Amino acid sequence: MLENILYGLLNGITAWPLLLVHVFGFFTEYPVYDVARDTGWYQLGFLIGAGSPLLGFIGKGK
Repeated sequence: MLENILYGLLNGITAWPLLLVHVFGFFTEYPVYDVARDTGWYQLGFLIGAGSPLLGFIGKGK
């Protein structure tokens, strides 16, 4: 359980830069989302990780 959350968090954080790199055709052998670990806990970690840059920008309003 904890392992899946951590992998999801890591993949979620690296999803944005990896997505930009994929647009230009590099590192296509590394997927943005790991289908082999597709569990509820992995999805939760991925969503938290992918949303973390956005949450950081929202909180800097002061």
